[in-house]
Order: sequence, then structure tokens, then C-alpha cells
Amino acid sequence: MSDPLIVKICGIKTPKILEAAITAGADMVGFVHFHRSPRHVDVEGLQLLISEARGRVETCVLLVNPDNSCVMEVAALSPDWIQLHGPETPHRVEAIRDEAGIAILKAIGIATSEDVATVPIFADVADRLLLDTKAPKGAERPGGLGVQFDWKLLKALDPSLPFMLSGGLTSATVGKAIKAVRPMGVDVSSGVETAPGEKDASLISAFIAEARAAHS
Repeated sequence: MSDPLIVKICGIKTPKILEAAITAGADMVGFVHFHRSPRHVDVEGLQLLISEARGRVETCVLLVNPDNSCVMEVAALSPDWIQLHGPETPHRVEAIRDEAGIAILKAIGIATSEDVATVPIFADVADRLLLDTKAPKGAERPGGLGVQFDWKLLKALDPSLPFMLSGGLTSATVGKAIKAVRPMGVDVSSGVETAPGEKDASLISAFIAEARAAHS
């Protein structure tokens, strides 16, 4: 019997969509605290969403290359996870984990075999890894931006190294991704939206159902 698949719905902005994700059976929900994102939630909004979710689903706040004051402001809200989605070095990841006292999900952008080679370096300093599509040069924001990377690149990874998979997943592709890559979990944001930052409850529900079916 394989371990249960972790399904994370990221970029939630409203209590209504939070409820939809919990009802549909998400294991983790992510809130973005990054001003340049269409999914940005301010500290007051984070506090509301985290308190609504507490004890019902794991919460994760996504930060991009945060300074110490930002880390401590978010840590004070006591999410279950802080997701680091910027160009943080392993040393910086470790420092943030020590300072915040909160589990770290480190996102690593993948485009080439060189990117894959950096993955094990982060395994010792983060509590969990998330492999995402590397943003193109000059992009305003990090992350896959709705595009898949070449999953075959992951064959070079040590098969015993667990990770979550992100980048261009939708209800139409998540089943194939789970069977091809065998991740410990999947993470979706734009793949359950009707427009940037606009989540759709029926798309969330379909995504989770497809992911569960593929993993069973």
C-alpha cells in the first residue's frame, strides 16, 4: 500500500474558495503573500484564512525571497508551512527555518538537468521539496505560470527522495503526471482557475478527484 497522495491547492484568496478546497478533500491549502502575484493576500487576509482552516487542513504561506521581518510576521500567524518560492540559497532556507520555527516547503524551478542536480542540496535544509517549472528569463513572478516541464528530467533523481510536483497541472493532466512521476504529492494553482487568481470550485473538485483516482 503506497502512502496517501498529498494534494495542495495553492493561491487561495477567499474563505469561500478555502471552504470549496476543504470540502473537495484537499490536504494542504496555499496562500500567496507576494505583491506582484494576482493571488496576493495581505497579512490581515492571511490571518483570517489561516484561522478558518486551522485544524481542518494544513496551511502554507508562499513567500518569495522574504526578508527577516516578513518571515517573522508570517511565522506569528502560525501556518503549518512556509513555502519559499524564490531564489533562496540552501543557507538562506536553513536560516529561515531556524528563525521561523515552521516547516519549510522549498520550491525548486526545473528546466534543465542542472536544475535537477541542485534538488538534493535542498533536501537537508527543507522539510519538503516542491518541483515546479522554472519561470522563463525576465518573468515578473517565479513559478511554472501554467506550463509543464519535461518530467523525464526527474529520472536522474534518487528514487528514494520524496517530492511534490507542480507546474501546469490540470484535472486533464494530473493523472498522467502521477503515473509518470510518482510524486508524494501534487500542487495546483492556475490549473484550477478561470482567470489569473480566480479559483473555480468545480475545477478544484475535478482536480482532486482525478489525482485520487490516479493514485489509488
